[in-house]
Amino acid sequence: MNNKTLRMFDLQPGDLAIIRDFSTTSHEAARLRDLGLVEGTRFRVVRYAPLGDPIEIKLRGFYLSIGRTAADAISVQNV
Repeated sequence: MNNKTLRMFDLQPGDLAIIRDFSTTSHEAARLRDLGLVEGTRFRVVRYAPLGDPIEIKLRGFYLSIGRTAADAISVQNV
């Protein structure tokens, strides 16, 4: 396992990662936690939109699209 901490937007389609931390305590971070993006959650990057924003991920059996600003606030670790 690679222990290097990255931002969600550093990942490529097909990459599997674990959420490590949020760099903000904003309302948006709270909303993402409500949707299931909590520390320790595994997810897979599905794809990026044609212009690179948003990113689509799959976690806990559902797909979620996240904008670049929100994704940049999420620290992840490759699995």
